[in-house]
Formats: sequence, structure tokens, C-alpha cells
Amino acid sequence: MAAPTPPAEPAAPRAREGRRNWDALAAVVAALIGFLALVVSGYTAYIQRQQVRAQVWPFLVVGNDDLAQSVLVYNKGVGPAIVRTAQIWIDGKPRPDWQHVLDALGVAEPRRFIQSTLNPNVLTPGSELQMIRFPDKEVWQHFRTQALHRMSMAVCFCSTLDECWMYSDRHPVGYKAPTLLVQPVDRCPRLPVAEIFNN
Repeated sequence: MAAPTPPAEPAAPRAREGRRNWDALAAVVAALIGFLALVVSGYTAYIQRQQVRAQVWPFLVVGNDDLAQSVLVYNKGVGPAIVRTAQIWIDGKPRPDWQHVLDALGVAEPRRFIQSTLNPNVLTPGSELQMIRFPDKEVWQHFRTQALHRMSMAVCFCSTLDECWMYSDRHPVGYKAPTLLVQPVDRCPRLPVAEIFNN
């Protein structure tokens, strides 16, 4: 007499096991898609921030205009430049305002000049500011000659996103050396009152 055959295994547990495998695979795929979406979202936010940074980027340059007999500050960037600090040195010593600058340079009739406020100020994109202007050509020429090798300057400015740069120029009047005058900084320095240029 033949041994009885064991009863066939029900199909339902096998189907459940197969479904479990597919559920696990679907969960892995969903997690991967979620992670990719997070990466794409982060990258998109980064690109958008870079675009905003580019749209509000300021760039200050200082120079002289011999025709206007003045020292100018230009904002060649595409965003407003918020001036946080400014310094002017004559012979390495900080001066607090134009009157002290002109006294140190020995400029005759020092009160014969027109000034505009640089610190504190906000310069709009494409604007220029005449820091100091001399109506008298002889006074201007004397100032220019004396300032050429004796005056140096630094201006710290920030964008509306509070990213900051330092403009440092050993020759703000006269020829510009082919060096990078603007460098990014973490923040504008806190200076002693005696070293701040206010005009």
C-alpha cells in the first residue's frame, strides 16, 4: 500500500511572500525617488540663491577725474553697495575727515572744496559719487600731486544679502596697478573711532 502523499502547500502563503517582496522593492524605489527629489530641491535652492547673489552683487572702485577735478567712487556692480566703513591714510596715519586729509597734505586754502558723504552711504548700481571736488584747478593739481604717493584708502561694503567686500587701494589717486583691489571678507571690521573716515 502506497504512502499517502502530503497535502499540497496552499498557494496563498506563496502569493503573500511574493507580494511582500514587491512591497519591499516598492518601498526602496519610493525612498530613492524621495531622496532624489530632496537632492534636486536642494540644488534648485542653491542655484536660485546664486542667481539672487549675482543680481545684488556690488563692486566699488575709487579713482580720480582730472576733468571734474575730483576723487570719485563708482559702483560698477549690479546691486546696491552698502558702505559700512571707510578709512583714509596719509603717510600711513588714519585721518578722520577731508579737512584733516588736506591739512596733512599741506594743501593751500583747504576749505575750498566740495565733499559728498561716502561713509555711511548706499551707492546704487551704476552710480558715481564725487567724494571730494576742487573748483580751483591749482588747488586740485596740488592735492593730486601730494596725494599721489601719500594717500591710501580702504572701503568695506556689503550687498543686501549681507555679503561683504573690502576695497583696498594704496593709490586711490593716479595710476591703478593691475592688482585685485576688491577682496571678499566675512564681515566689515569694527574699527576704533579715531581710525574711521567720516565725511
